[in-house]
Amino acid sequence: MTWDQTPGTALVTGASSGIGAEYARQLAERGWDLALVARRAERLTALADRLREHTGAAVETLVADLARPADLARVEARAAADDVTLLVNNAGINGYGPFAEADPALLTKVLHVNVVVPTVLARAAVPGMLTRGRGTVVNVASLLAFAGDLPPGPLPHRAVYAGTKGFLVTFTRTLAAELAGTPLHVQVVCPGLTATEFHLTSGDAPVPGGERVHDDGGMAASDVVTASLAALDSGEAVCVPGLREAEAVDRLAAAELALREGSGRSLAPRYRTVASSDIGG
Repeated sequence: MTWDQTPGTALVTGASSGIGAEYARQLAERGWDLALVARRAERLTALADRLREHTGAAVETLVADLARPADLARVEARAAADDVTLLVNNAGINGYGPFAEADPALLTKVLHVNVVVPTVLARAAVPGMLTRGRGTVVNVASLLAFAGDLPPGPLPHRAVYAGTKGFLVTFTRTLAAELAGTPLHVQVVCPGLTATEFHLTSGDAPVPGGERVHDDGGMAASDVVTASLAALDSGEAVCVPGLREAEAVDRLAAAELALREGSGRSLAPRYRTVASSDIGG
């Protein structure tokens, strides 16, 4: 099922730069009104002014640090409002670094912003969307969700960050299946390296000054959002903007089905052999 493209109000988190700002631009150009959420008031105000001038969209700004309970509560209430028909959970921080050396407080913040916040906001938005018979939720994850045990270099030290993005992938796919047959559409976007400022900070504080791009480059944020909106048009629940072979997602689902065959009552032979050997010893 494809999404309802009739413009309404889109709530976009992490909207002051990069992928979030690009969602705001492209949605405004499609006729959507916007509620934009980010920590940096000056950037939000500048973006809102440009969008109003160039597209005529109604743009509301909510300056909020989603790691703070009071700020999250304000955005949660906005997500539950009757006019919100599209929620884009884009806000995220990375907390990159060797796990044993990382600041525990920062890792807790990564878990909160990347896992708790999108869950809370989706839970706020979905019931009303169901009642009104219209709505879409987009969660921005990362291909690092599938990086597994690949070593750092060029990938970052990412145990907690990748885990949070793995949550978003599983959460979104499972929720999409739960809501199948309803008018709602749910999508997870998994970009690879993207040309934004995301790698310029670990997330403990926003990047100061004007919008920049990290030295590693990557896919343009505009292409990531173009892919996401095209995938919504075609009904894809999992969007990997640079993936040429869409069937790879189907093979992932098939592999998962094979793994779930391990849910029976019988112990796998390789474990039964080990258990017998231990008892005999």
